[in-house]
Amino acid sequence: MPIHTTTRPETTALLAHKGVERIFAIFNGAGEETRIVGGSVRNALAGQHVHEFDFATTALPEIIQARAEAAGLKYIPTGIEHGTITILAGGESFEITTLRKDVETDGRRAIVRFGRDFEEDAHRRDFTINALSMDQHGTLYDYTGGLADLAAGRVRFIGAARQRIREDYLRILRLFRFSADFAGGRLDAEGLDAAIREREGLRRLSTERIRAELLKLMGGKRVAEVAYEIAEAGLFTPLLPLVPQPSRLNRFITIETEATQDPLLRLAALFTMVRENVTALRVHLSLSNAETTRLDHAVTLASSLHALAEPPSEPAMRALLLHRSHQTLDDAFVLTQAGAPAALGAAWASARARLRTLPKPKLPFSGADLIARGISPGPGMGEALQRLEKAWIAAGFPEDSESLAALLDRIAPARRV
Repeated sequence: MPIHTTTRPETTALLAHKGVERIFAIFNGAGEETRIVGGSVRNALAGQHVHEFDFATTALPEIIQARAEAAGLKYIPTGIEHGTITILAGGESFEITTLRKDVETDGRRAIVRFGRDFEEDAHRRDFTINALSMDQHGTLYDYTGGLADLAAGRVRFIGAARQRIREDYLRILRLFRFSADFAGGRLDAEGLDAAIREREGLRRLSTERIRAELLKLMGGKRVAEVAYEIAEAGLFTPLLPLVPQPSRLNRFITIETEATQDPLLRLAALFTMVRENVTALRVHLSLSNAETTRLDHAVTLASSLHALAEPPSEPAMRALLLHRSHQTLDDAFVLTQAGAPAALGAAWASARARLRTLPKPKLPFSGADLIARGISPGPGMGEALQRLEKAWIAAGFPEDSESLAALLDRIAPARRV
């Protein structure tokens, strides 16, 4: 495969980044070469946001540390056993990894040997589009055909696909994720076939790695198209004991807005409409307590909303907001809309828009009001407050003192001493 030593206008902004310029200045020279690699180059060429800065270098980890210290930069030995050190500069982080070659792999991790050959390092990577590198002058190096694949919208394994997957089974999920972002949702035939044949290896991955990769996949541009292919191939089965609903995910994506794109909620649209499924997601994806609570509240409410013939009225929405957050209602509304008949789509969209304008109601009565009327603290007070709440909702959430006093007189008349 020829090496493309060309410059591209798409990488101008990346080269001009102050932090990138500084890393190049510090870690090049005196017999060492450092290039920016992988996703940083890929995203720049594809016109996508570069959110991570990864570098590869001929310098050994101890040299990286010494140069960072000499330049007055803080660093973290993130994965020093694999040659990776994170440099902190200008409020950003930059990962620098010594060139390496895999000596031994077990499907989850690798034992590596450090080297000085950029081409050898490129060939140990997963996909051709991730094996690109660029030096400080903007010269691109392509040892595997990544430039052509990126231009063609193709995500292709380097070398034998099954062998690359066996080195790290997470690469199956990475195939899906990168296909959603860089291949228009189309899966490479050889890669998909290899993923199907090696799918049992997914069971060897930790829940934390699966969770991280699935959430990244859910944020993909064409995740709905990829989800259909994953489901058809049965590749969700080794990951989760749940039946995927890619059609519901597709509808969910068409109704969410740019501002509300949410990987966690997309995951819920794909897998959950009952509370038991939320529990399964928590167990198999190590969801945090906050994530589990959010999905549990949303799915519980969505389950009841799904049975309605039409979206809740404004008074009903205000009643729901009394003991729930706006986020819970919006989460539940969009999940319900994704599973509702198309004819109700406009009505649900209107309800969601109206929801965003409603203030959260607050019950204008407290225990102090009841004590003033001779009701002692205890179960009786709690029951009286519940009756007051129902009456206040039924009356249309009045706020004027006359209406509130009338409700108190009716529900909790003053007791004679």
